[in-house]
Amino acid sequence: MDDGGPAAEGGLADRVAVSKRRHLERGVGVVILGMAAGAGVMLWFGLALSDPATRTPPQEGALFGVWRVLYDTQAPTVPLILVAVAIAVLLALGVATIERRIATRYRRSEDVVGTPLAPKPVMARTAGVYHGPVTVTVLIPAHNEGDRIAATLDSLADQEEGPDRVIVVADNCTDDTEAIAHEHGAEVVRSVGNSDKKAGALNQALARLLPDLRENDCVMVMDADTVLDQGYLTTVRRRMADDRALMAIGGLFYGEEGGGVLGQLQRNEYTRYSREIRRRRGRLYVLTGTASVFRSAALREVAAQRGHGLPGRTGDVYDTAALTEDNELTLALKSLGALMVSPQQCSVVTEVMPTLKALWAQRLRWQRGALENLGAYGVTPQTLRYWAQQLGIGYGVVALTAYFVLIVTMVLALDEPVVFPFWVTIGAVFVGERVVTAWSGGWRARLLAVLLLPELLYASFLNLVYVRGVYDILTGRRAQWQHVVTSADGRVSVRDGGRV
Repeated sequence: MDDGGPAAEGGLADRVAVSKRRHLERGVGVVILGMAAGAGVMLWFGLALSDPATRTPPQEGALFGVWRVLYDTQAPTVPLILVAVAIAVLLALGVATIERRIATRYRRSEDVVGTPLAPKPVMARTAGVYHGPVTVTVLIPAHNEGDRIAATLDSLADQEEGPDRVIVVADNCTDDTEAIAHEHGAEVVRSVGNSDKKAGALNQALARLLPDLRENDCVMVMDADTVLDQGYLTTVRRRMADDRALMAIGGLFYGEEGGGVLGQLQRNEYTRYSREIRRRRGRLYVLTGTASVFRSAALREVAAQRGHGLPGRTGDVYDTAALTEDNELTLALKSLGALMVSPQQCSVVTEVMPTLKALWAQRLRWQRGALENLGAYGVTPQTLRYWAQQLGIGYGVVALTAYFVLIVTMVLALDEPVVFPFWVTIGAVFVGERVVTAWSGGWRARLLAVLLLPELLYASFLNLVYVRGVYDILTGRRAQWQHVVTSADGRVSVRDGGRV
């Protein structure tokens, strides 16, 4: 009896690969939270090692008049503080050193098979050949973006050096997105039978576009709710022309005005992220979907590696199984050795979520997508930094939760207020850090940072998102793609866009 031959065997192999991938993805949450909890236990154990003979005995209190608790009013000893600071500094230096060594290794790699996009193989392949001037074709995936896409297209028209082509990829649009795109001079390409959301629509457009592009022809993918600063494309053309080894350029993003306190909290967050990238001299964490530019050769190489060295289907640039396609594509390019930067001049303005419900939907997708991407790629030199980031987030969840629990317990247990000079000093240092890192965001950003409590509550909200993302992975809940919609009267809603 015919068993289907090679096709059946290939299908079985694909199913086995998908099954293994899902099990690894589900295990990511256990690993991250387990490591974070372990770090918390180690810190607690370290505090318990201080010499009890030199410390003031703890005082007693009663919680709700029933539960007797002990609280310590004495600051940690100087040696203990120094040890804690030293551990933190050593961990930070360790991660930075490892990251630098890995980056140096891939810059020097000559492995044309394992790292075909590394600088040396690229330079060798393109040496002695003039590939023409740098061109930029812009792809804008859009699903019912009629309320925002005009501003996006206007920002492209206002560029000092405009794009060579602008293509709006209309994905199952039922509003006036296509008409507005035509009015602003953009080409419109409709997705056909697409059920894979943004990634699927982009794959269809790229499959038509990439075969005709040369080495110096670049593709810019930007969201339909993004506004570029005027010098963005000028910087892209210059950097791509000056460095043949540069494979991608990502943007530094800032939040649009509005949204009240919630909007300002997001702007503070984005301002700090951009500040960190500047301090890293443009070494990026992710090629953000708001606006990123890729050499055509890099995208073709990713498509060729899918299904072999990279997750996904052969021929697809974007992995349609990934919840955060921009983060996954970043990992794919890094795995192939690609050189990528985020120059300070390449900045964009993106939307902020106007409601907690919309913010929850956005961040849950981001967080769960990041964890699933790590599960798909595993622990590799290229993903080590991202594992460290997730561990830091997990430890932050444990630490901030413990802080709030202990503060509330102490307040309820005490008969009268007690001031702890040491912790007041630590709090002042923390406030100072918040203000300095948000300084470039303006006076509203600084005021919110000084108040501290709103930012602590915002951090707690993001921690809940993290915990929910881990819980969903562990319980096998399928991810729901949700789309934020603004109606004509200004009302904001979050609609389910199908499962991925």
